[in-house]
Amino acid sequence: MSASKPNIAIVGLGFGAEFIPIYQRHPNAELAAICQRNETHLNEIGDKYGVEKRYSNYADLLADPEIDAIHINTAIPDHAAHTIAALEAGKHVACTVPMATSVDDCRRIVEVSKSTGLKYMMMETVVYAREFLFMKELYDKGELGKLQFLKASHQQDMEGWPGYWPGLPPMHYATHCVGPVLGLGRNQAEYVSCFASGTISEEMHACYGSPYAVETCHIKFKDSDLSALVYRSLFDVARQYRESFEVYGTKKSVEWPLIEGEPLVVHTAKKPEPEIPEKVESPDYAHLLPAEIAPFTTGGVYGSDEGSEHLSFTQGGGHGGSHPHLAHQFIELLRGNGEGYPNAVQSANITCTGILAHESAQQGGKIIHLPEFTLS
Repeated sequence: MSASKPNIAIVGLGFGAEFIPIYQRHPNAELAAICQRNETHLNEIGDKYGVEKRYSNYADLLADPEIDAIHINTAIPDHAAHTIAALEAGKHVACTVPMATSVDDCRRIVEVSKSTGLKYMMMETVVYAREFLFMKELYDKGELGKLQFLKASHQQDMEGWPGYWPGLPPMHYATHCVGPVLGLGRNQAEYVSCFASGTISEEMHACYGSPYAVETCHIKFKDSDLSALVYRSLFDVARQYRESFEVYGTKKSVEWPLIEGEPLVVHTAKKPEPEIPEKVESPDYAHLLPAEIAPFTTGGVYGSDEGSEHLSFTQGGGHGGSHPHLAHQFIELLRGNGEGYPNAVQSANITCTGILAHESAQQGGKIIHLPEFTLS
C-alpha cells in the first residue's frame, strides 16, 4: 500500500454512493473500484461518477491486489461476514454501523483484525457530526468541567427502509446513541441494564422475536463514576427523526433541541438564573478537512436530480455533515495518522452495548457485563 495514497473500494452503492465523490476528491486517496451485486445499478453509479473498475462479485474485488482497503456499506446482516472476508483477504476495513449483529461476530472481527494487524474503523456518523465535534471541543478545552452525566437518543420511523428492518430490536442498532456517550471522553461500557416499553405491530413480532417499541438503557462506564442513559425506537412511536446527544458538566452542559434544526442549548453554571441557558448554533467543522472535500459537510452536494440523495439526507438530516470527516479519518488512519475512532475494540464495545442491552430487556433489566474482548 502506498503510504501517501491508499486505493479504496466501496462495497454497497445505496448509502455508499454518497462517499464516492468524497474519496474521488480527497487529495490523499484513490477511489479505485466500486462493488454492487445489481449490475444495472452498478453501471448506473459507475457511469455517473466515472468509476472504471467495477465488480458485481465481492470475492473478485477482494482478489484484486491493487485494492488496499474496503469501505463496506452493505446490508446490516452482512457486515460481519463482509468485514471478516476483507480482513482475511489482507484489506483494511471501514464499515458502516453496526459492526455486527451478534457478540460472537464482534469477537471474530476483533480477533482477525488483531491477528492480521490490519486496520478496522466503524463509520459511526454521530461521533463526527458537527454537534458532537462542538461538544468534544468544549470538553477537550475544559469548558464543560468534570463530566457528570450523558444522555442520547435515536428515534426514527424506519417504515419503508430495506426488508431486514421491520421488527429489528431497537438496541440492535444503537450505535448512534451509544457512540457519542462513550466517544466524548473515549470511555468504555462496563455493564448495562435495559428496559423495554410498549409494543410494535404484531405482524413484526416474529421477524426477530422482539415486540418492543422502545428500549431504554443505562450504561455504567468502566473505571469511572459516570453512567449514561440512551433510548431508541424504530417503529410505531410518534416522533420526528432525532439523534440527540446531551452532556452535563460542572461548568457547562449542552442539551439537544426538541425539534430538528433548532439550536443547541448551552447552560453555564453560576450565572444569574435567567442567563444560564443560551441558544447556540453549532459551528460547522469543515475547516478540519482538506479543502477539496470541505464542501461535503453540507447537504445537496451529491447532485440536484430528484431522488439523488439517500434517505440519510431526506430522513436523517445528512448525519450532521459527518461523511467527509469519516472518509478523512479512515484515510488518515491508513496513512499512519490519527486514531481512527472507533477502532475494532472500541467498535465492539459500542456495538455489544446495544446487543447486550436488548438481552437485558428480555430479562427484565438484568445487569449484563460487557465481554473482556471489548475492553482494553
